[in-house]
Amino acid sequence: MHTTYNKMMNNLEALNLSVFRENLPQYLDMISLGEKSVTDALYELTEKERQFRDEKAIITQIHKSALPSGKSVDGYDFSFQPSLDRRLVEDLATLRFIEGNENILFVGSPGTGKTHLAAAIGTEAARHRYSVYFITCQELMNQLKKAELENRLEARLRAFMRHRLLIIDEIGYLNLDSEDANLFFQLITLRYEKKSTVITTNKSLSKWNEIFGDPVITNAILDRLLHHSHIVNIVGPSYRTKDVLEKLEESKKKEYQAT
Repeated sequence: MHTTYNKMMNNLEALNLSVFRENLPQYLDMISLGEKSVTDALYELTEKERQFRDEKAIITQIHKSALPSGKSVDGYDFSFQPSLDRRLVEDLATLRFIEGNENILFVGSPGTGKTHLAAAIGTEAARHRYSVYFITCQELMNQLKKAELENRLEARLRAFMRHRLLIIDEIGYLNLDSEDANLFFQLITLRYEKKSTVITTNKSLSKWNEIFGDPVITNAILDRLLHHSHIVNIVGPSYRTKDVLEKLEESKKKEYQAT
């Protein structure tokens, strides 16, 4: 029996059932003591293995997505941005918009938490095993321009198309030339009504012509982005300002208490 047990443990190792193997001795003891039936023990061992693999796959998915770490909807301070409809954000976090191939545009001044919310929704999507990729607009354009120069633009566009959710951060911080605008248009056109895209921008949509420089291509981009979209306007102070003010307030309290 001892030899059979060792063979079984070796098989579990070979099959990469590490959690099953690690917990098996404990469950065999519970079976011997009559605390667990064989069926219940096997079910719980396989369930532990399944949960471990699911969590490992989620961690891998989040890592591959290049998402900023530690962002969640619960971690966003809605009380600091009262203009923001919390129910809308929580509804978007259900990910129904992905099933409808819809887009989200977070619009607001720098520091209002647009990237936090975009990354939080992206993280939730990755946890549900959707293919997600997070990239800044500048890095996106760098990659597309490099691919075009190397005559592999089509392959790079296909690579971006593979992601069920693409998050493009910081549109509007730098203006794009006509070549950039055309490349961006090609990507948005490919994803139109096929995949979901989340955009964060510090420029109101009426000023996007300043970013892309050409009203025709700007309208074409917006037409595709807005056709099936949720626009989330965030009007309020900067989180960075909030942090500074809180520190100043705390410092004043300490000075007052010391006097």
